[in-house]
Amino acid sequence: MRPRRAGERADARDDEEAAFLAAYDISAWPRPALTVDVAILTVVGDSLRVLLVERSRPPGKGLWALPGGFVGIEESLSEAVARVLARETGLHDMYTAQLATFGEVGRDPRGRVVTVAHYALVPAERIVEVVDLRGGCTLGRIIPGGRDAGPPFVIEGPTGETGLAFDHAAIVAAAVERIRGRLWYAPVAFQLVPDEFTLLDLQRVYEAILGRALDKNAFRRRIQASGLVVPLGRRREGLRARPAELFRFGGDQAGV
Repeated sequence: MRPRRAGERADARDDEEAAFLAAYDISAWPRPALTVDVAILTVVGDSLRVLLVERSRPPGKGLWALPGGFVGIEESLSEAVARVLARETGLHDMYTAQLATFGEVGRDPRGRVVTVAHYALVPAERIVEVVDLRGGCTLGRIIPGGRDAGPPFVIEGPTGETGLAFDHAAIVAAAVERIRGRLWYAPVAFQLVPDEFTLLDLQRVYEAILGRALDKNAFRRRIQASGLVVPLGRRREGLRARPAELFRFGGDQAGV
């Protein structure tokens, strides 16, 4: 018997594959629903904030939550993220990165729902504009929790209320831990300062993300030694204090 040639073997595999797929019934397997949720982080003043939307219907009607929604059957995850952000916040053309998948049973009272969480770092002026222009949006203040068995962070709403819908507080905590872990070796903080900034501006962003104060002189030495800041040879005028030297970012922000 003549052995089959490589092309014949490939044709046979293709035929077997086609027959298998034609007969396969994927509905025999119960499937969870899939959503995306986005933690959009910024710094306002000296505090780390997260953009929240008020849920307009159950479950969790009236609670604050991250922007998010179900993924369409013909959508990629990035397409779903862009759609829900535009719908719920009016934000367009945003760079977001995948954070983690959250799939605890019972995380959503509607049924078995798995979410792929994303995060983004956005300058305060862009987020404040969203909050000012759209109803149902706010900037929740992220407060580091205690050292006991309590939550690592508390998200405080505009009137002092705490707690978010679903497991969104855990998603925010994971996003904060992610950017903290990347803060000193990736240009994370430079996403949250203007194009021209002072070293004090930058230090305040670092402190807001870390949740603690930094030594001014040690911070300046470390940042200037990193090569990530470039002096502009100008100073910020119009301040009561001595005019501060202006800098710009001198590296690559890709992949932050």
